[in-house]
Amino acid sequence: MRSPLFKVLFAMAIGFCAMPSFAQNELKNKIVDFATLMPVESASIYVQNTTIGTVSNADGKFVLLVPNEFAKDTLVISSIGYKSYKVPVGEFDNSMEIYLEEDIASLDEILLVAETRPETGNEIVERALEKLGDNFPEEPYIQKGFLRHKERNKKEFKWLIESAITLYDSSFTSEPGANLKINVDEMRKSYDLRDVDSLLAYTAYLKQEKKLRNLRARNLKRDTIATASLVKAIKWNDRRTNGLESLFQGKLNLLRNRDSNNALFGEDMLENHQFELDTILVDNDRKIYKIKIDESTDFVNLETPGIYNDGYVANGWIYIYWDNYAVKKIEYELVASSPQQKSRSKTLFGTQVNHKLIMSFMEYNEKMYPSYIYYETPKLVNVGVKASSAKPENDEVEYDPNERYYYSVQELLFTEIIVDPEEVALEAQKEWNPDIFSVKPYNKEFWKNYNTLLESEEDEQLIQDLTKRSSLYKE
Repeated sequence: MRSPLFKVLFAMAIGFCAMPSFAQNELKNKIVDFATLMPVESASIYVQNTTIGTVSNADGKFVLLVPNEFAKDTLVISSIGYKSYKVPVGEFDNSMEIYLEEDIASLDEILLVAETRPETGNEIVERALEKLGDNFPEEPYIQKGFLRHKERNKKEFKWLIESAITLYDSSFTSEPGANLKINVDEMRKSYDLRDVDSLLAYTAYLKQEKKLRNLRARNLKRDTIATASLVKAIKWNDRRTNGLESLFQGKLNLLRNRDSNNALFGEDMLENHQFELDTILVDNDRKIYKIKIDESTDFVNLETPGIYNDGYVANGWIYIYWDNYAVKKIEYELVASSPQQKSRSKTLFGTQVNHKLIMSFMEYNEKMYPSYIYYETPKLVNVGVKASSAKPENDEVEYDPNERYYYSVQELLFTEIIVDPEEVALEAQKEWNPDIFSVKPYNKEFWKNYNTLLESEEDEQLIQDLTKRSSLYKE
């Protein structure tokens, strides 16, 4: 007969075997607008007073891994313009959809304030920029995050990369080129099934790297160019247009790089932008300005080396907290407007929206840090020959726009912030490699407990198709 002690030990062993690695709660559900029953996209789901969090996808769905040590902490689900939903992590119900109700700020409360406040959209944004030094980190910090990079035409996915990255920033006031560093730590997926015949990318490569300034794509013949040369040119184009250095160290990092030369939100900001106060909403019980971003008297120029990037007008929204003027979210896009940029965009990209950016920020230790970034841009490609019985004019090849026009999307979810000086200094000394396009071995144990972005139902199907085609290609 077995002793009681044996039974206790046996039960404990069974319990330990059943526990997942690192003992985590998997929270997953769908967030819905109470009035319209439509999914709420890009809602914030996070554990209060921590940096553990994620955002909902286009279907309003999310999944979040939370260590058991936070079971008694509060889970917050919030979206600008809605009342927040709060519940202890350990009591979250995965089976019931989350309904968010609309929430509008009380103007009576806002008017009873004995201080001089900005009144126009331009004034509010300028005040927010003046307060960046108070609201952004003053000391070096590290962030860990998940990156999904995908590229597709109108028919299918052609490329997918999923990586875990580390971002180092020495402080808000430091120059981005030397003091913003990125490293690709791990890679989960990497499929590249693009057609290797982009004469436009090859032409840009030769003009930029070989100094052949007068070269034109129509003067090149695909069958005279080695595939290896085209691959080299495409990799070069990938890095310059979709490398993380461009996103973090460039002009589209609107707030962090505000003090850089010719910054989009720099000293001459109002020459390229106008800001109009739309309304005042609520975000997680705090009043927040909703401000329209619009065009001004001059075109926007991104001044990207080797790329004609002039002739845009800005469009979008910026959300600024009423109490401390911290920027919570920016929705920003650049639309072709000059005759030259309109013609170029239509010919090369099939769209007039050339850059679309969403940046959300989280508050941690009374400072604002990036929490989610979405960046979309069309690609310089030339693929998908369309069969035609008639000979095209001027011997130009006719292309199927469903296959020719590509665009890239980069989504970045930050999952951890490190501010301890010793830990930050130690991390900063390591070797940094920002190349998201180099394939790395898959680390199953790492990804088992790492928070990632949940794909939308459409993306999930397209990714499955891409995975199958990639397997067949390898075979």
